[in-house]
Amino acid sequence: MAWGALEPSMTLIPHRTVASQVAQVLRLEIAKGTWRGWLPGERALCETMQASRNTLRAALVQLRAEGIVEPSVGLGTRIVADPPVTREINSVKTIGVLIPEPIGRLRPLIALWIDELKDLLLAEGCRLRIYAGRQFYQVNPARNLERLVAQHGHEAWLLVRSTEAMQRWFAARNLPCLVAGSTFAEVSLPYYDLDYRSICRHAAGVLLRMGHRRIALLNCEARLAGDVDSETGFLEGVKRSSWPEATAEVWYHRDDVVSVERALGRMLDRKNPITGLVVSNSYAYLATTSVLAQRGLRIPRDISLISRDDDPFLGALTPAPARYVVSPHAFAKRALGSLLQLVAREPLTRSQTMLQPKFSVGGSVARAR
Repeated sequence: MAWGALEPSMTLIPHRTVASQVAQVLRLEIAKGTWRGWLPGERALCETMQASRNTLRAALVQLRAEGIVEPSVGLGTRIVADPPVTREINSVKTIGVLIPEPIGRLRPLIALWIDELKDLLLAEGCRLRIYAGRQFYQVNPARNLERLVAQHGHEAWLLVRSTEAMQRWFAARNLPCLVAGSTFAEVSLPYYDLDYRSICRHAAGVLLRMGHRRIALLNCEARLAGDVDSETGFLEGVKRSSWPEATAEVWYHRDDVVSVERALGRMLDRKNPITGLVVSNSYAYLATTSVLAQRGLRIPRDISLISRDDDPFLGALTPAPARYVVSPHAFAKRALGSLLQLVAREPLTRSQTMLQPKFSVGGSVARAR
């Protein structure tokens, strides 16, 4: 089963919103022409607003009382008048965020830092609008991106888990844009990310110092820019070590249990199996522990594991995974300054901000037997 989804969605406001705040956001979006003729269905609006159905209905009652919308039995909610133009409507600043799938299906840590960023920007008078959909992550996303940007005139864009094609499209059009992640070679966009090259170089060194000489990196097959950096750092860690007999391999998973199981089988079903493994993607780490348990292998007695990534659910595993930890707030705060510069149309040259996470030792690494 793949960890993914297709439908686009848009998130505007934080979880703590009340009916009056939901009503105000609806007024703003109607005034801007986000929806014409009819509002989306209640289920879609609840997801968009991150509000309960009762809260949404209370907000719609307010708009109906103002003569802005009118419910039509069996059809939905019709827009019958434009809201009065207010200073807030004219002054609100917005940032469009692109993600590959609805926010509730992203890795928890990604959803958490986006939520943190949403609150930080709200305090600065800016709102996030999140657009989720695989159509923006295709091999050739130009048509979908053209349509999106033409329909939604945001002050800036934030790209999450972006592909090379997406990055090059935004760079070629000189749109105000920040990459949440690493950029590909020769892409001239500002970005910020964890230093995956240093992380995986360090992880290789940890395994080598614990006596492991046959180690591997189980990496994401999609090979986003951070994944490419991970491979580079992991192989550097072995090549630069003082153990010439050490060997390093890179295997790939497709963000699903089947591909993880297949890759582990190839690493383990041979005369000299690996004894240490670094895993990219916390879900893949979870799948790895399950597959190893089915094989009767114990962590770390039979094989040592390190997770490149962190997520809250990893803390529930035994033994606790060795992993690289950064707080969602710290990650979000690094984006804040650059985004505000883009919104203010201040010059923002291509720059890189690489975060150095803390290594949590855990209990999943032991000396090679």
